[in-house]
Amino acid sequence: MATATPYLAVHDGKAAIAFYAQAFGAVEVERYENEDGSIGHVTLTIDGATIFLSDEAHEYHAWAPKTLGGRTTCSVVLDVDDVDASFARAVAAGATIDREPRDPGPDGYRRGWILDPFGHHWAIESPAPS
Repeated sequence: MATATPYLAVHDGKAAIAFYAQAFGAVEVERYENEDGSIGHVTLTIDGATIFLSDEAHEYHAWAPKTLGGRTTCSVVLDVDDVDASFARAVAAGATIDREPRDPGPDGYRRGWILDPFGHHWAIESPAPS
């Protein structure tokens, strides 16, 4: 079985860890700090899903959206039990609303989109109740 884990580069790793904990209930599993105190690597889990994170490191081609003019190269899709509660929690923690949660589309998922304070785009979704 293969898995894919997003690795997010940010401009303030410690603030990002705090935001993801507040917004999504992320739990820090491991942390490696660089000599200057910046985040070299952090593993977070969000209800069993794994996210990697580091401060941007140009030598590893890890560019934060802030450095890229606010652009991100991918979106993180987070499947949750309650889209509306999870969406509201993320916004209360400081996320910017991109699209409010919508009724399920043809794929059967209710989802909303946010932009986190570090420039990463997130879809928060769950399957429609059957």
